Amino acid sequence: MPVTKFSTPEKYKYQNGFNSYHESEAIEGALPIGANSPQKPPYGLYAEKLSGTAFTAPRSENLQTWLYRILPAAAHGPFEPQEPTTYSANLENSCQKMHHIPNQLRWDPFDLDETVDWVHSLRLVAGAGDPTMKSGIGIFIFAAGKNMEPREAFYSADGDFLIVPQHGVLDIQTELGHLLVRPNEIAVIPRGIRYRVTLPTGPVRGYILELYQGHFQLPELGPIGSNCLANARDFQAPVAAFNEDTTLTWRLLSKFNGRLFAAKQNHTPFDVVAWHGQYYPFKYDLGRFNTVGSISFDHPDPSIFTVLSAPSDHSGTAIADFVIFPPRWLVAEDTFRPPWYHRNTMSEFMGLIHGDYDAKTGGGFRPAGASLHNVMSAHGPDASTHEKASNADLKPAKAGEGSMAFMFESCLMVGVTEWGLKTCRKMQEGYNSASWEPLKPHFKRPDGAKRDAEVG
Repeated sequence: MPVTKFSTPEKYKYQNGFNSYHESEAIEGALPIGANSPQKPPYGLYAEKLSGTAFTAPRSENLQTWLYRILPAAAHGPFEPQEPTTYSANLENSCQKMHHIPNQLRWDPFDLDETVDWVHSLRLVAGAGDPTMKSGIGIFIFAAGKNMEPREAFYSADGDFLIVPQHGVLDIQTELGHLLVRPNEIAVIPRGIRYRVTLPTGPVRGYILELYQGHFQLPELGPIGSNCLANARDFQAPVAAFNEDTTLTWRLLSKFNGRLFAAKQNHTPFDVVAWHGQYYPFKYDLGRFNTVGSISFDHPDPSIFTVLSAPSDHSGTAIADFVIFPPRWLVAEDTFRPPWYHRNTMSEFMGLIHGDYDAKTGGGFRPAGASLHNVMSAHGPDASTHEKASNADLKPAKAGEGSMAFMFESCLMVGVTEWGLKTCRKMQEGYNSASWEPLKPHFKRPDGAKRDAEVG
């Protein structure tokens, strides 16, 4: 039965809810009733199942979506590896070329590159694990100035993309509908979902955390109760939107174990007329994050700022956490209010979307820059921040106003690629010495106390 021509619905309509069971149809009646795979789906569509977890995953973890499309996703030619480029050489076998460094590291703002599109702007900075084993993470910078080609789509078979724009606007056309993502918003594109990125306001730049294992969840709230932090109702999923291009050749790009492959197909990937399920792209406005904190004394752990978490097999330990430091009130009494000095079994990769991060106010940590404090690498406020905070008048104060810093945190030891270490030429020399060597000892022996035997 031929598909009747229908107009595409208005872009940028959303359905609210995190991990909710959504259903959407661009044409009324396109979703089958009471069955997922009828012998003849409505309007002559094909039924296709998109599985984000094993069929046998527990119901509470099972992520699947049924798509009703004009032609199946399988209708394409063979994938062919693309010739090595700056992009693919940076990604391929990157886990074997990582530099594991105990030093504190920091990068100047990464450059905008107006000569490349979304796919060819991706640069792997750091990571751990192996996408072939579905273990670990990859941390990327993107900086693009061109739309993807009009008949070109991309997907990653390696993991879920958590996209954090720092500059510019991303118009992301996915198989399941459209997302418009701006700075101070994030988007998650799950593994395998095909999409195309255009730039309605010009060049873009930002950060990506690719999750090779599992999927992002909302963190448990425990004694906090049933609300606060990122509330489920504030996450937005697209509504079905489609076109009917079945005559022109499209190019489908695949990131597969860090390598780029391409295949041709004679129809658009964006032909999903209806869908239902729990496996879909979504976006979230970081301005809706509801912070909690101390109203008596002491600085709580930064885990209170977790937006999304990807847990490991060990309870309470994350393969990846996405943590933000938004504007918030500080009222704690007799307390050093910035983050305290610490050494962490987790690795911390930080970025800055805009403003000044309140623990690094000297100008070295700037929007579009980054830092990495790896497993057990000591860090904390720089000397000037410590001096200021140690002598501040502890009245209620707004921290981080006009700022948004974030952290990709992982239980894994994170390596740095050759591009991140040398090629990008953004690594700051002397970051640790400039930040912490100026600290002075303030120790004063109590009057009358005996001097201990000195060692060394």
